[in-house]
Amino acid sequence: MTDRTPPTDTLDQTLAELAEDFDLLGDWEQRIEYVIELGKGLAPLDEADRIEANKVPGCAAQVWLATTQDDGRLWFAADSDSALSKGNIALLLKLYSGRTPQEIAAFDARAALDRLGLPSALTRQRANGLNSMVGRIREAALAVQ
Repeated sequence: MTDRTPPTDTLDQTLAELAEDFDLLGDWEQRIEYVIELGKGLAPLDEADRIEANKVPGCAAQVWLATTQDDGRLWFAADSDSALSKGNIALLLKLYSGRTPQEIAAFDARAALDRLGLPSALTRQRANGLNSMVGRIREAALAVQ
């Protein structure tokens, strides 16, 4: 988590940009490749954060999500041993990292993911994992409100 610059746009604006990117890609193979590319850009997770407490349960792969709070904002760092799961968590970090707990708690993540069409493009197990990742982020926000 090296970049601690708070987002300048709203969650809805970030979602709209992501939706526009997804719409330009066309078919699901291209969209999944885009998600995987997002994962490749994820900053490495510190070894100290690869602990059981940071593992996200319910994912098809191992996913770690570390949370820190600074100046009233939540910052997330994550990693996975799967390229697709890493891409999914990178997409979520693009939405949520650097936001206030109130912004995160008020945002309708299910509607956002449906707008991107992600759950329908994934296997049931991967879609459940994606929901678990969102759940962990929301839990972190609710815990500090």
